[in-house]
Amino acid sequence: MLQHLTALAESTGDDLLSLIGQSFDITAQLESLSLPRILLALLTATLCGAIIYLVYRMFYRGVVYSDNFNILVLLITVVTAFIIMTISANLVLSLGMVGALSIVRFRSAIKDPLDVGFLFWGVGAGITAGAGLYFVAIIGTVFVAALYIILTMVKKERRCYLLVVRYGTDAESNVNALLGTLKYKLKNKTQINDRIELTIEIKTANNDTTQLSRFKAIDGVDSVTLLEYNGEYMN
Repeated sequence: MLQHLTALAESTGDDLLSLIGQSFDITAQLESLSLPRILLALLTATLCGAIIYLVYRMFYRGVVYSDNFNILVLLITVVTAFIIMTISANLVLSLGMVGALSIVRFRSAIKDPLDVGFLFWGVGAGITAGAGLYFVAIIGTVFVAALYIILTMVKKERRCYLLVVRYGTDAESNVNALLGTLKYKLKNKTQINDRIELTIEIKTANNDTTQLSRFKAIDGVDSVTLLEYNGEYMN
């Protein structure tokens, strides 16, 4: 019995040492990454990144479209793919790469929460492509693209604006009467001598700008300005 346990322990130890040796044998494991597999993974990641790029460009509904950010999403998809291929090829390389990537810091502020979703979308497509799940990467990318397009098309288009009205004190009663017909939030009201500047937040559908003409038609109103507003910055 003791001899059997000793033999089993020696066998297990030999297997463990063999496994550790294989983990450090970088050359042998990297040979498993054949050229066709590398090209197929990169082409799949590029295809998925191109789909994400087109969806972001054609159906973006934010305040400011950034082509640089869109290109970044495409590059992240491809870069993530070959990172995952490297990690899957060797344990030692994966530990070193995780340590190297942990020191990377990104300080660019992301204005629109949807941009974060596109970044995760690109990373997810790159991970699945790099892991060799090419069919999953393509189907998943197409499914998310279709879902985003449908949600964008069915969403009621109501945008938030800041309406800035400058007028004299003699027109205040008429301005207040018109404000009584609107749903708005008061942001700022400044009066210098007999001139008043009023800033309100309103929501309109389908880029409706009729409020401009309604305020402009009031006698005593000097100017009316409409600014698109998303709570952080104006356009």
